[in-house]
This record gives sequence, C-alpha cells and structure tokens, in this order.
Amino acid sequence: MEWTELGRTGIRIPRICVGCMTFGERSADFHQWTLGYGDSRDLIRVALEEGACFFDTANCYSHGTSEEFLGRALRELGARRDEVVIASKVYFNEGQLSALAIAREAEGTLRRLGTDYLDLYLIHRFDYGHPPEETMAALDALVRAGKVRALGASSMYGYQFHNLQLCADRLGLTPFSALQNHYNLLYREDERELIPVARQYGVSLIPYSPLASGHLCHAEWDYRSLRSGTDRARRQKYDATREQDQVIVSRVAEMAARLGVGMAEVALGWLWGRGVAAPIVGPADPVRFRQLLRAQPLRLGEGEMRFLEEPYRAHEVVGALPEGQVVVP
Repeated sequence: MEWTELGRTGIRIPRICVGCMTFGERSADFHQWTLGYGDSRDLIRVALEEGACFFDTANCYSHGTSEEFLGRALRELGARRDEVVIASKVYFNEGQLSALAIAREAEGTLRRLGTDYLDLYLIHRFDYGHPPEETMAALDALVRAGKVRALGASSMYGYQFHNLQLCADRLGLTPFSALQNHYNLLYREDERELIPVARQYGVSLIPYSPLASGHLCHAEWDYRSLRSGTDRARRQKYDATREQDQVIVSRVAEMAARLGVGMAEVALGWLWGRGVAAPIVGPADPVRFRQLLRAQPLRLGEGEMRFLEEPYRAHEVVGALPEGQVVVP
C-alpha cells in the first residue's frame, strides 16, 4: 500500500481510504443495504491486514452505528490507535454546524468510536444557518483541545470552501487540510472551481463515490444487488445521465480488458492521475476488497487519460446543497 501526506499536516495516509457508510444497522429511514457487525468486522480486518488503515465514517451513518461498529472492530482486532487514521463528519444533526452542535456531536462521535481523538474531522456540508466564524472557531477549539488533529470539508460550492478558508486565515484558526467531494469519471463538475480552490490551499482530495456507486465496476449499467435496488441517493446521482455516462463506462471496460485489470483499478487509476490523494472505497465483499487493495496502483498515460475523459459532458451539480435544501447522504 502506497502512502502520502494529508495536506500539509504531516499526517500520513494510505492511498485508499475505507468508506464506512457500508457498516451499520439497517433501517428503513436511512440505508437498507448496510452490513451487520460480523460482516463489517471482516472487512475492517481485511483493510488492516492489507495496510488500508484509513477509515472514514460520520455521525449520521446508520444513526451512529457505523462509528460504533468501526470502533468496536478496531479494538477487537487489536489495532493500535496510533497506527490507524480515523475520520468522521458533522452536519446532518440537530443544530448542523453551530458551535453547540459541533461540540456535542464531536463528543458523541468520540464516545461511539471509543477513542480520545479523531485524526480528521470534516464538515459534511456547508451550513447556511450559522456564521462561518462560529463554525470555524468551534472546529478550531477541538484542534486546540487535542480532540481533532486536522480538519476537512465535504461537498459544497467552490466559493463556500474558499470563504471558509479565508475566514480561518483571517482569524488565525485551523484551516481545512482535506476535501471530501463527489468526484469520479462520471461526475467531474468540481474540476471547474472547487478542486482548483483546494489545490490553491494545498488541500488533499479524498473523494467519495470514486467508483460511481458501482457503475464504474460493471460493463452494463444495471446489475443486481441489494444496494442497487434500494439506494435512492445512488439513483438520484447517476440515473438522469445514464445514456451519456454509459459511453464512459464502456471505455473503462474496454481499457480494463486491454490492460488485463479490473474496471475499478482503471477508475481509481484515473483519479490518482488527476492528483487525488486517497479515494474513499466502500467495501462490501472481502474477497474483491482484498484483491483491489493488493492490486498494483495503475499509472495511466496521457493518451489513456484522454481516452477515458473525452466523452464527458456537463452534469447538474450533485453533492453541494443549495440554500434551504437538506438531504440524507
């Protein structure tokens, strides 16, 4: 497993992050396709054995049970706290990003994970309801208290991310070192503004949905799985542009066959070629997950990158929330 630095923090991270939205108790009002504790523990074991010791979860994933599963598994598997990197998020909760909410939710996250600190704490979305100064000061307080090592942000508009960084700089507060945005071969809208702003500040990209919820792993758009049949967010993100995006999927399949690798390796190789630090992969099957982690990172040439990128057409923005809109991730 290759490693890199998270922003300019000095924190070392593997080049693949384990997405923990897959872990947790199923529920009709969140996700019906998550994995129970035993299956989650098996996947966390594979990650640890293969050196993928960077885990991303959130306070809202499966109503907190994702954090509980991760913390319990790490303890039972004997993982040393200083040898794993744990990230979690705050926003989809009462009070969103108010100072009170951030302090409360951070304590809840630490309790559920069974740890004294987070390596990375991210805001899950931009909060229109509270001043940036309040949010950034509350996050900075967690860093100064030793409860958080580094800060990050998830999907938002480029100007919002820029303004939050300016706010931190103006007030002498801890800036963001990581950006967890929606980014893959089927969705590249953040290349216009958000990603350039992140690079301006030396922020590491750790995108979610690097495999487009599985679409970049299968030659055909439709495939049978519990998640494909019940995940509304997955359909909302991708089905509207199915026809134009299938062209890209077909090119990924063609290149994978030509190179003798899996489609997922091609999709991740493209992201690394685009300067991504650590794409967040949500595992479901231990065998396939181990194979992916053991695969040699793919280095694509300029011609191969162009071949994959050429069919892309502009999409509606997915991820950043317009004012007044709140969605479940």
